[in-house]
Amino acid sequence: MDISVSSLLDFTLRDWILGGIILLFFLIQFLFYFFLYRKPCRYESKRVKELISDDELPPVSVVIVSKNESEELMLNLPYVLNQDYPNFEVVVVNSGSTDDTDMVLKGLEQQYKNLYHTYIPAEAESANEKKLALTVGIKAAKNEILLFTEAYCKPSSNRWIREFAPLFLKGKDVALGFCKLEIAKNLPMRKFILYDNLIQGLKYLSMALAGKPFMGIGRNMAYRKKLFFENKGFSSILNIDDGEDDLFINRIVKKRKTGVAISPDSMVSTSSVDSFTTWRALKSKYLYTKQFYRGFKSFLFGWETFSKYAFYLAVICAVGLYFVFKSTLLIPATALLLLLVRYAFQLIIINKESRLFEAGRYHIDLFLLDLFQPINNLKFKRYANKRNRMKR
Repeated sequence: MDISVSSLLDFTLRDWILGGIILLFFLIQFLFYFFLYRKPCRYESKRVKELISDDELPPVSVVIVSKNESEELMLNLPYVLNQDYPNFEVVVVNSGSTDDTDMVLKGLEQQYKNLYHTYIPAEAESANEKKLALTVGIKAAKNEILLFTEAYCKPSSNRWIREFAPLFLKGKDVALGFCKLEIAKNLPMRKFILYDNLIQGLKYLSMALAGKPFMGIGRNMAYRKKLFFENKGFSSILNIDDGEDDLFINRIVKKRKTGVAISPDSMVSTSSVDSFTTWRALKSKYLYTKQFYRGFKSFLFGWETFSKYAFYLAVICAVGLYFVFKSTLLIPATALLLLLVRYAFQLIIINKESRLFEAGRYHIDLFLLDLFQPINNLKFKRYANKRNRMKR
């Protein structure tokens, strides 16, 4: 006790300020992990699975836009068409494809009566081609509940639609899901890509569970058809390249009842990330449109990133100043202890969430992944901005 009091009495103003900074940013990190990042796993573990009869389930329209993805459609579309669901249709929009897409769809229509396809002429190409194709698909859909995915994705089970539909029976207007990445083990940066996809998913799903949704992904999400027309379709984002999924949800989700579907059966997966270039292209689209998000919710995680780097820097300063000024050992010792505590709860929470989303297992590498992921995002954002400037 005397030693502790003596150490506190030896504190300089610099020690008090530095100690306060370390504690402040540690607490911010603690709050993000314990009150946001662990929400998905807690939600799924406490979710009560309800038995709903087929007669109660609402009809659903699955909407897919495809451009020159005939092989992906041949591989993945049967997983969608063979869903265990009583009343659903699949609407595929052939967006000006020049490959065998039309032939593949016509062949599948002979086998599956709930498949309908339409097309956008090849000469209609424009900056808003995907938005136009989605609008055509949404107008062609017969049902009020619309479930979206991509040609390069496949549902993880035949109960995919069953996991989303009950959310709308509970009055939800929007439902957000997760897309797993199936990446070859020999792909460079595989662990980093899986981690990045996991963190992105934790951010938008956690915020939705907290009642503050701000985005969704077109690979796995659903909303009521009336929302599309009430908000005049994509009219508010026509001047922005891409964004027909995350930006659209960002615009319409305010004051809407939003649910999440994160059970293993509700997820989709894709093996489309087969190279660093492919991943950069997909990631850069998201980082470019992210700049146009509205509301504070999407920028909240910028504070999380800032507090993380500020905490690391403060710990380094605490250790460095101890050796320079030979001040009390209490500050650097406490800083290193809090660093270990942060790593421990981060490791536990991330690995627990990763088991749910099948994103691998993390050990000491988590520290480096956590450190460099925001830096990589900044690099990709600059790449995306440069690419879009060149397109104009």
